[in-house]
Amino acid sequence: MKRRDVLKKGLVGLGGVAAATTISAPAIAKERMEINMVATWGRDFPGLGTGAQRFAKRLTDMSDGRMQVNYFASGERVKAFDSFDEVASGNAQIYHGAEYYWKGKNPGFAYFTAVPFGLTYTEMNAWIRFGGGQELWDKLSAEYGLKGLMCGNTGVQMGGWFRKEINSADDLKGLKMRMPGLGGDVLAKLGGSPVSLPGTQIYENLVSGAIDATEWVGPWNDQFMKFYEAAKYYYYPGMHEPGAMLAIGMNNSWWQGLSKADQLLVNAAASMENDVMMAEYNAKNGDSLKQLVDEQGVKLRAFSDDIYDSFGEAAEEVFDETRQHSALVNEIHESFAKTRTNVGSWAKISDQAYVSQRNRVLGL
Repeated sequence: MKRRDVLKKGLVGLGGVAAATTISAPAIAKERMEINMVATWGRDFPGLGTGAQRFAKRLTDMSDGRMQVNYFASGERVKAFDSFDEVASGNAQIYHGAEYYWKGKNPGFAYFTAVPFGLTYTEMNAWIRFGGGQELWDKLSAEYGLKGLMCGNTGVQMGGWFRKEINSADDLKGLKMRMPGLGGDVLAKLGGSPVSLPGTQIYENLVSGAIDATEWVGPWNDQFMKFYEAAKYYYYPGMHEPGAMLAIGMNNSWWQGLSKADQLLVNAAASMENDVMMAEYNAKNGDSLKQLVDEQGVKLRAFSDDIYDSFGEAAEEVFDETRQHSALVNEIHESFAKTRTNVGSWAKISDQAYVSQRNRVLGL
């Protein structure tokens, strides 16, 4: 009996030693990774800039500092519109911006921010995640050595700031207006002159009279930019950006070199910002709009149905021309349009019908 007890205790002891050895074995730390990220926004710019900075910090924190993201705002490393080439060349690993800024390289990029009469925030998410949008985005981006992911959204944007009232489509003729993307092409069809400017240059051009009007985002951002000092007429809704998606673009070779776990970390950080940014805009736009009207004397106006009909006719012409660019752009448009029809039809009897009845009952 004693001999068996000794043997039993010995085996337990050996097992304890083995277990202790396993538990205390040092983990093999993965190599620390330096990531340079350039943005198209000014540092600390509300929503757009702070959202990009949140993503950079979140990715660093989620990896316990192993993925060290060095953030550079517009002008700190490269100019805003040079971000694409900086990442495509491999000089930086990530950019944060709006894909329609790259329309000059390929008009297909516009669909992955916003296009006239396009997708709302929820519709865009449905297209990218379940309607084939991500796959088409990957196909397009790969041609330029990039990989894109959703990383923010501003929701439905305002129609813009104008020095004069816009009572008909004729009032747009000869108007110099800051409006990038395919929305700018719609303006051109109606006789306006679209101008593409980074956000940091809009105010000075509006004040100086170099441009007559501008669109930007919505009340929260627009109040910060003080556009009301140069233009008092504020129109809604914006046909050009019904749910402007922001994105990170990554050097594709760098992305492909990441482990699956690290790819998931990047994707998770970007997806979280996609949700957080939209929530922030919804939370802050209402109060900002009230302040603009009550305190700054801004005159809120709705585009008439006739003007919107003109926008729609011009948009169809723009789409017809855009689709001629290449088979891939046509494929992107067809996929986008299918989601707009399918998800939009459902939204008509779900979200839209409910909000309309709720607001009617509550007098909102």
